[in-house]
Amino acid sequence: MSHLDAVSDQSTRRVWTAAEARAVFDLPFMELLFRAQTAHRAHFDPNRIQLSRLLSIKTGGCPEDCGYCSQSARHGSDLSASKLIEVQRVIAEARKARDAGATRYCMGAAWRSPKERDMAQVIAMVEGVKALGMETCMTLGMLDAGQARRLKDAGLDYYNHNIDTSEAYYDKVVTTRSFADRLDTLAVVRDSGIKVCSGGILGLGEGSQDRVDMLVTLANLPEPPDSVPINMLIPIPGTPLADADPVDPIDFIRTIATARIMMPSAHVRLSAGRTAMTDEMQALCFLAGANSIFVGDTLLTAGNPDEDKDMQLLAKLGMQPMVAHEHVPQDAASAPAARERMPVPILR
Repeated sequence: MSHLDAVSDQSTRRVWTAAEARAVFDLPFMELLFRAQTAHRAHFDPNRIQLSRLLSIKTGGCPEDCGYCSQSARHGSDLSASKLIEVQRVIAEARKARDAGATRYCMGAAWRSPKERDMAQVIAMVEGVKALGMETCMTLGMLDAGQARRLKDAGLDYYNHNIDTSEAYYDKVVTTRSFADRLDTLAVVRDSGIKVCSGGILGLGEGSQDRVDMLVTLANLPEPPDSVPINMLIPIPGTPLADADPVDPIDFIRTIATARIMMPSAHVRLSAGRTAMTDEMQALCFLAGANSIFVGDTLLTAGNPDEDKDMQLLAKLGMQPMVAHEHVPQDAASAPAARERMPVPILR
């Protein structure tokens, strides 16, 4: 059996080899997009997209040395460190995001891991955003089991902890923690019952095999992530990767499509870097299976397309936002009837 024959039934696929994943990644581009779109339609409505909003609840001063990040205290970026912001401000921002169409609110803190003194405030943020009817997500660095249980009890839906790149390339980007540390936190999150959000960044100087290997690691977790953000590096002055070469757009789209085929039931998020993408590139990413984006003009400390531009693009493509807690049936045959019952928000 060929590698491609072995992956023809993605719905029952549990374990991927690097060779099988590479065979998918290397398909002729049109064939790759066709297979990705076929997998996407088996699990999701292809014309609906999940909208998330991301807020930095504690900016800068991070002790880690991630080569892509302006928030590291070890780099020479101009970013000033700030304290954890007030709970009521977070809830107010989340309410505005909800009213603008976002269904998931993501909160990020520049920490190696949360300190006990901050947990009560973080818990209150989760509870407050959850009370608005939104899905909640946090990224706070490494967690222990007790912290994960407290977040779960507060109503946290998702925890983001990206693996960034392949295990082989990881120490070229980060030296203050290991790849195994990342996997350990993902295990703690998964065991707590919180949904895992984990992906990576393209443009760190990695090769195409590193991109494939990153996806193999994610797809072969005991349970693949529910959400897979694929970021394109935004080079930031003062960071070690400020002069990194840009990612070829076709290679980026190949990675999106391969992620969709390998993790067909996950939300694949087109994340950082969209300000450098044309409408046409984003449309091809959606065709390749991306079905989630961040809205709002800022992603933590980096730029993002403004909401009006995003809504204009989605309107041109005939796409509609998902509603909060929308779950499309995994059975493709039942999906059309379910879609007809789904409330469709009006794009303004």
